[in-house]
Amino acid sequence: MSSVELIRNERLSDIAEYAYASAVTAPTRTVFTAGACPLDADGATVAVGDYPGQARQAMANLVTALDGAGAALTDVAKTTVYVASQRQADLVEAWEVVRDGFGDHDPPSTLLGVAVLGYEDQLVEIEAIATTPATNSSPSGN
Repeated sequence: MSSVELIRNERLSDIAEYAYASAVTAPTRTVFTAGACPLDADGATVAVGDYPGQARQAMANLVTALDGAGAALTDVAKTTVYVASQRQADLVEAWEVVRDGFGDHDPPSTLLGVAVLGYEDQLVEIEAIATTPATNSSPSGN
């Protein structure tokens, strides 16, 4: 069971497709992910020029990173999504993949258009903060 409570407020617009806040009940273990990038197992950027394709790969990599830390998407308390574009339509294309990837669990998120990301041909990056019960530990024991 997740320790993340998603909070909605009727005084804020419901147009945003995520909760505006989340709360975590202690004791918990907090997991901070690095930005999940659209890289394959060999380190190559996938879906060059394709915002949704890169968002799908970044989400898959985020799931893998969380799993390695003993967490799941339902444990995510907040995300930040970076999209290398000045066009709002590109941000929305990437965001729709991220939102759909979370299903009914819609943690607060910040969506940003940025000038450039770290890897060759990279368009999307997703970072997350997750929490698990304090008794949960990473499968690797690290």
